[in-house]
Amino acid sequence: MAADGNAMGLAEARAQAYALPLEKLDPAQPALFQADAHWPIFERLRAEDPVHLTREHEFGPYWSITKYNDIMAIDTDHNRFSSDFMKGGITIAGGQANMDPLPMFIAMDPPKHDVQRKAVSPAVAPPALAAMAPQIRERAGAILDSLPIGEEFDWVDKVSKELTAMTLATLFDAPQADRRKITYWSDVATCIPAPGALVETLEQKMGIFSEYHAYFTGLWNEKVNAAPAGDLISMLAHHPATRNMEPREYFGNILLLTVGGNDTTRNTISGSILALNQNPDQYQKLRDNPDLIPSMVSETIRWQTPLAHMRRTATEDVEFQGKSIKAGDKVVMWYVSGNRDETVIDNPNAFIIDRERPRQHISFGFGIHRCVGNRLAELQLTIIWEEILKRFPTVEVVGAPKRSYSTFVKGYETLPVVIPRRN
Repeated sequence: MAADGNAMGLAEARAQAYALPLEKLDPAQPALFQADAHWPIFERLRAEDPVHLTREHEFGPYWSITKYNDIMAIDTDHNRFSSDFMKGGITIAGGQANMDPLPMFIAMDPPKHDVQRKAVSPAVAPPALAAMAPQIRERAGAILDSLPIGEEFDWVDKVSKELTAMTLATLFDAPQADRRKITYWSDVATCIPAPGALVETLEQKMGIFSEYHAYFTGLWNEKVNAAPAGDLISMLAHHPATRNMEPREYFGNILLLTVGGNDTTRNTISGSILALNQNPDQYQKLRDNPDLIPSMVSETIRWQTPLAHMRRTATEDVEFQGKSIKAGDKVVMWYVSGNRDETVIDNPNAFIIDRERPRQHISFGFGIHRCVGNRLAELQLTIIWEEILKRFPTVEVVGAPKRSYSTFVKGYETLPVVIPRRN
């Protein structure tokens, strides 16, 4: 199969992608991602124009970087390609879609990026993960044991959201009763306001952000007046590099940690169920050999690519792969394309859980901005699958997923499944 999606839809998308003049190709269309029909555009760009300028877009012209090694070159060159929120930040929209970019350490360049990242990194360091693992396992087991057998339910809501919400509330030391508020705010943060969407207007989104900001201001006020502890809020409140940050900067970092802690794990848990159902030979291979779980987790993270892109802004004129990128130009690294680069990854559109190099992917980014919580994401995915295989012979997808309307978050809103009754 070419990629995870409807065969006829992909055929139509391929015809359209190859019918357009090359200069008209515009991969940054949320409707394409929601329809899982973005693959042919990236296939053509990698082959014909891997450093591609889209001149006309609602957020202005932008460059698409679509090949694995080119993405790594941009991602590691923070002197010439900036993440700074003042230059537009890390998404293609910058401040043009919803609101001005917020200061957060992923949208900063060194040295400020480095000291702020170090402030929170102990929360997801190996000793902290080792301490969290038994609790994650207990919660995963309880979630799975509560699922209906023989009845259709939404895997995203009942499993993927629930486990990541519990973990995120623990990282913030927020009450578990508030865990779904936190994931709701994460969804609002990445939602494009539109009729019928989670938020319909920018004004509605800003109103919800006021509640979001107030909640985490309350947590800060509790932590700053208490002894230092191991949660993210306490670390920010007591670390010398972050304890005096402006409220807007604090909120930016909270937004980063919320979205980062929610979307990657949640959408890969859902993606793993979909990928294994679409590739039953791989599902059988996993059931026959549960030792393949870590490899399957890495392969799913590559195959899913839960964040489709990151953006940089050129700080100077740069000649890159024969193209003239000008100072101030918007440069979009399409991780979702790099992870399907045929020149680097063998048979990249296939889902193969025992690949020789399953960790060869760029879903977590590369260089100084590599996802700070990547090991926590892998831990949660590993544990949930260890517990699934103990309990259920299969989890069967029984309908089409509803995908996110976004060019940034590549995820799922719903995924209908049934756990068959044992004979």
